Amino acid sequence: MRILLTLLGLAALVGTLVFVKYAQIASLIGMAAAMEASGPPPETVATATAEAQTWESTVPATGTVASSKGVVVSTEVAGVVKSIEFESGQRVERGAVLVQLDARVEKAQLAQAQVTRSLARQTAERARKLAASGAESQAQIDADENALAAADAEIEVLRAQIARKTIRAPFSGRLGIREVNVGQYLNPGTTITTLEGDTGVYVDFDLPQQQEVALGTKVRVTVEGVADFVGEGQVVAIEPRIDASTRTVTIRAAIDHDDAETTLRPGMFANVEIVRPDTVAVVSVPATAILHASYGDSVFVLEPPPEDKADRTGPNGEPVMVVRQQFVRLGTHRGDFVAVLEGITAGQEVVSEGAFKLRNGAPVVVDNAETLAFSLTPHPMNR
Repeated sequence: MRILLTLLGLAALVGTLVFVKYAQIASLIGMAAAMEASGPPPETVATATAEAQTWESTVPATGTVASSKGVVVSTEVAGVVKSIEFESGQRVERGAVLVQLDARVEKAQLAQAQVTRSLARQTAERARKLAASGAESQAQIDADENALAAADAEIEVLRAQIARKTIRAPFSGRLGIREVNVGQYLNPGTTITTLEGDTGVYVDFDLPQQQEVALGTKVRVTVEGVADFVGEGQVVAIEPRIDASTRTVTIRAAIDHDDAETTLRPGMFANVEIVRPDTVAVVSVPATAILHASYGDSVFVLEPPPEDKADRTGPNGEPVMVVRQQFVRLGTHRGDFVAVLEGITAGQEVVSEGAFKLRNGAPVVVDNAETLAFSLTPHPMNR
């Protein structure tokens, strides 16, 4: 009897365990079936509406800043540097003395020539008085007059030689690095420094030969490394010859630039936009909505869920939507937006934040409480 009771107890315990395990497994199977029926949990995304906008028609290009005036200041004649009247990087006015070469020999020759001219003037005046009384021949008078003229010319030559030993700034601007020292002997053509004009600049850029640009066309320029600078100007020159190796034409635009605090240095890299007079209507979306892949660009468009899941809500009671991946053909960029040429129409709602974690048909809930501020003319903070 004791053995039978023990066996009955064990059987009851095993049966209880089997029943509990069966109930747990049945509950898990039920939960799995419910989850399969409801689908994966929705992802939280931010959205934006595709807008119909009118953009100005522009052609992008890259260019190089060039000064309106720039020269290499060098010597015309040989000489020894007597004094240097400037510092590297200094701004100078037109006519300012930069370097003075030793001109003691020429000045001594000038003093001698002035004495010779004084004697020639006295001789010529004496000859004129004698000619009035007929005591002097015309030949002698001509010789004395010519001697006076030669003395005057000699003085002018020496003055010009002395002036060439005083090297001056040909125009107002900013000097480069000094490349000479006091006491140094300079040959003709020796570089002293560079001088760049600081009022008005040019930007030179290349365009493909099929792009037609006329004189006076408006351009907009931004320069790498110069924050908040947007220069405007117009095309002032077009190279008449096409580069045979690149099939591009070089164009020069004059940029209004008189702000001394915003220094544009020759050689700087510049982004150029050629602004055409016509405008173009586009459908634009934020650039963050675009998914780039090797097989094409796409966006996720918001759509209502199927009827059997229309009543599904998110964690905070938001209605659950679904997304459809739509391939698009893109146009130009403008600020934070990109033009969509094909694929979507104005008014459609697209995912602007969080698109990277979605798949076609994925459920989503929309949270636009804290979204990015998109602009056609963004000004991001320089950190």
